[in-house]
Amino acid sequence: MVTNAASYGRSGTHDFIMIRATAIIMALYTFYFVGFVAFNDLTYQVWTDFFASTGNKVFTLLTLVAIVIHAWIGVWQVLTDYVKPTGLRGALQFVLTTTAFIYALVGFVVLWGL
Repeated sequence: MVTNAASYGRSGTHDFIMIRATAIIMALYTFYFVGFVAFNDLTYQVWTDFFASTGNKVFTLLTLVAIVIHAWIGVWQVLTDYVKPTGLRGALQFVLTTTAFIYALVGFVVLWGL
């Protein structure tokens, strides 16, 4: 069996499904969040009560994970298509993926107050 060394064990179908699934999660969160902002008088108390709810924290964390997955696959696809030097592509992928994970880690710490 021949495998593609650049695919990290994923197939195009897997990437397609993951991109679509993460996009749906992000869209649902966007609608939910925009609805909250549009229909509430935003004060500090309302804002803290919104993020004090465990359901909102879990949904926000799920969205953060979806963003990282979406970014990881998107960065990999764009870099493999448009950046031909292997060393530069690897360095850019490392920096951008590490940045996405750091953003998610910071979001987790801010969200759960650790």
